[in-house]
Amino acid sequence: MRSQFEIERMIEGRLMAYLNRDKTGLRREVLRLFLRIRQVTITAIMEGLKNQFSVSFHAIASMVGIIASRIGILRVSRSVGGITTYELKEKYSSMVVRLVGA
Repeated sequence: MRSQFEIERMIEGRLMAYLNRDKTGLRREVLRLFLRIRQVTITAIMEGLKNQFSVSFHAIASMVGIIASRIGILRVSRSVGGITTYELKEKYSSMVVRLVGA
C-alpha cells in the first residue's frame, strides 16, 4: 500500500504533466477559480472565464472531469436538485497554489 507522501507525489506529477500541456492558460485559470471559489459548478466556471477565453460548456465540463477523476484533487457532490458542485480538496490546495502561482 502506498503512503500518503507517495500518493501526493504521484498526484503532483500528474498535475504538473497536465499543466505542462496548457498552451492557452485555461487549465491554470480553472484551477485558480477553484482556489478563489471553494464550491463551484460548471456554469459558474463558464461565467468566470467567458471574458478571457472562448470555450464551450462541454470543454469546461470535460476539463473539470479530468481534474476530478484522473488527477483526483476535486470533491464532487450532487445536490437534491441534481446540480453538481466541485470543490478543491483542502489537502491539495497548497500544491495547487505552488503549481499555478495563484
